[in-house]
This record gives sequence, C-alpha cells and structure tokens, in this order.
Amino acid sequence: MTMYGGFPSGPRGEDKPRPRPRGPSLTELKLQLHKMVVEELGERLTGEASLSPDEVTRTARSLLETLGLRLPRPEQERLLEELNQEILGYGPLTPLLQDPTITEIMVNGPKQVYIERNGLLEKVDISFRDEAHLRQIIDRIVAPLGRRIDESSPYVDARLPDGSRVNAVIPPLSLVGPVLTIRKFYSNPFTMEDLINLGSLTPAMARFLEGCVKARLNIIVSGGSGNGKTTLLNVLSSFIPSSERIITIEDAAELKLQQEHVVRLEYRPPNIEGKGEVTIRDLVRNALRMRPDRIIVGEVRGGEALDMLQAMNTGHEGSLSTAHANSPRELLSRLETMVLMAGMDLPVRAIREQIAAALDIIVHTARLRDGSRKITHIAEVQGMEGDVIVLQDLYIFRQTGIDREGKVQGQFICTGLRPRCADKLMAAGVELDHRIFAPSEKW
Repeated sequence: MTMYGGFPSGPRGEDKPRPRPRGPSLTELKLQLHKMVVEELGERLTGEASLSPDEVTRTARSLLETLGLRLPRPEQERLLEELNQEILGYGPLTPLLQDPTITEIMVNGPKQVYIERNGLLEKVDISFRDEAHLRQIIDRIVAPLGRRIDESSPYVDARLPDGSRVNAVIPPLSLVGPVLTIRKFYSNPFTMEDLINLGSLTPAMARFLEGCVKARLNIIVSGGSGNGKTTLLNVLSSFIPSSERIITIEDAAELKLQQEHVVRLEYRPPNIEGKGEVTIRDLVRNALRMRPDRIIVGEVRGGEALDMLQAMNTGHEGSLSTAHANSPRELLSRLETMVLMAGMDLPVRAIREQIAAALDIIVHTARLRDGSRKITHIAEVQGMEGDVIVLQDLYIFRQTGIDREGKVQGQFICTGLRPRCADKLMAAGVELDHRIFAPSEKW
C-alpha cells in the first residue's frame, strides 16, 4: 500500500532502484477531503443548526482514515485546522481575523496579503490557491447580508458578524484579481481613557468633548481614511444619556453603542434589477419621523449632508457624524459641495449660513507618520462674518519632530480662548473647570 509522503513500495534488497510513487500533496489532499466533508455533512452546512469545529474535525478525521493515508501528526493537525477554517471560517484570513494586534487586512489578489499593525503596513506569508478561492471567501462574507458581487456589480461594502468593515472589488474593475479590505472591529470598544493612554488627546480635551456631547452640541469628526473617526465617534456616543432615543444611520453597520434604546438603520443597495435601493439620504429623512433624541450618521458623503444640516437646525440637537476632510476648514468646503450634490440650486451664502447655524464643534483626527492617531484640532464654529464661516481652534496638536526610533514628537496646545459654546454648556448643567481653557504649552 502506498503511504503518504512517498515511502518506497517495492520489496527490500532489489538491485535496481524503482521510482518512488508519491501520494497527493497536502493541498490536493485538503481539496479532496474538503469535497468529501461537504458531501458527508450535506444540508447541515447550510441549515439553521450551527456546526461546531469539533464535529467537522471528527468527520474529516474519519474520512481521512477511510482514504488509507497516514500523515505525520503535525501535518494532520494542520490539515484539519485549515479544513475547519475553509468550511466554517474565512480560509487563510481566519488567523489574521483572530489576531487582536492586527487592525486592518488588505488582500491584493490571491497571492499578496498585507496587514496593518500598530499603524504600520507589513506583508504576511499567507495566500489563496487562486482567484476562485478568494472569490469564494468574498461570497461567504457578503451572501448572509443579502448583498452580491459579480460582473454587473463588481464592488461591495459589507461587514463581518463582529462589525468589522469589509470592502471588495473584483475584475474588471481590479486588474490584479479580487481585492479585499477588512477594517477590524475591536470586540472591546475603546473608551476615552484608552484614547488618553494612547496619547490621542489630553484629559482636558476629553472633559471638554464629554461636556459638548452632554450639552447636546452638534459635532462632526473629520479626518482621512483609517484615521480613527469611527472609533472616536463610538467613544463620544458613550456620553449620551441612556434615557435618550438614539437612531444610527450607516452605510455598513459598525457602530457599537452601549445604550439600550438604540435603533440601527443601514443602507440597502439596489437588487439585481437595479431597484429597491434605500440611500443614506432616505434614511436620514425617515429618521426624522421616528421621534429621535439623537441622530448619528456614520459618515456623511453626499446629498444627505443637506438633510443632516436641516435636522440640526430644526430641533434635533446633539447630532453626531463623521466626514472625510484634510482639516476643519476643508471640511466646511466639503460640506458645501455635498449640499450641492443634493440637487438643490442654493446660493453659496445660504449654504454657509446653514452650516454655521447647524454645526458647533469640529474634531479633526489624523494618522501620523509613525502610525499613531491623534486629535490634531478641536475647533468651534462661531458663526458668519460677511460671506465667511468663522472657525476658531480651541485645542491643536503641534508636531515638533521625530525621534531616533521614528516616533512623532509634539505637544497638545490649548489656544486659551474661551469657546462661545461655554454658555450652552453652563445652561445644560455641564460644569467645566475654567482651567481647561487656560493657555498651556503642554498638558
């Protein structure tokens, strides 16, 4: 009987050596065993009853014995583990998703995988068999959400069951094969204390932001992609009183609010016939009829900006959102553009008046060269002067250099200006020590 690994099968003592037949490779064996396990378990894999890894392992081990192939124990355990990941998990991505130090996974085709760890990119020695294998994993992610990805819709936004954000792009849009990007969601959400300990902001800045949320000021978190906007939005939302009704609106649901009275709404893409789409703007308008105390829009990126500003100006105070921008001043310009995307032929001055009346605080985040994420600006919108929106920095981060280890050096600075919203904070019963607004070179 031929043994796995190519042991000789001829009788001993022969003068003329014979070629040694080899059994299947580990990859071939895994494919064969995968097919047999799927056939053996049948409907249990697609039924409502969930299968445990132990059941799949027992089935695979039994089928492995029927093949008459004996493997060294380490290779057998590795084979069974990879088989479990293929059947119940996300294939080669499973160990990366289970690693708490990894914050982002980037798959550029079947043979190139990068990760982000501590804010820096590194390549990992993990690959998929081929493009079909990678497509299979992508389909496994998007199918439970009722979303699809094919030639007619070659890109998709989705999420994993734990809330991790997923984006996938396939040919013909991608020229390197299927591309998959996963921004992992932390099972234990960050707290304000965590951000302080990480050096993202100071205790004084944290107390001020907490007071702004409790006083129902309208806040937008701005920054680039991967700069920590959603993380900060989650932290800020934790200061909303549990007695209030909160409605969240997201493209792909990833916010994890700690309050009990939360209604979560999610964008719905069009079906295969191009019908049935429910946009973020539709959801914002509908949320106004749901008796919200707070509206949280995961990200403003289009015409919904007009509806969001109108909501802020018509009694729905304390709204929170995020938007992409390079600075607080550029955020104001982007909001003007997004309002125009709503299709309304409004004068620029009217749009700026809406923005100035609606927004109170802009919090800008940035990812620095060493991978650290910091709040670089907390700015107050103070109204209009002529045709210009007045924006005043309250706190800023000033970078002074980079040390020998590549770490960014700098300090948080309070500008020393008393914000105009201080009266709103006092009227809402929020008591803040006046010293947090005192000018200081370093906190």
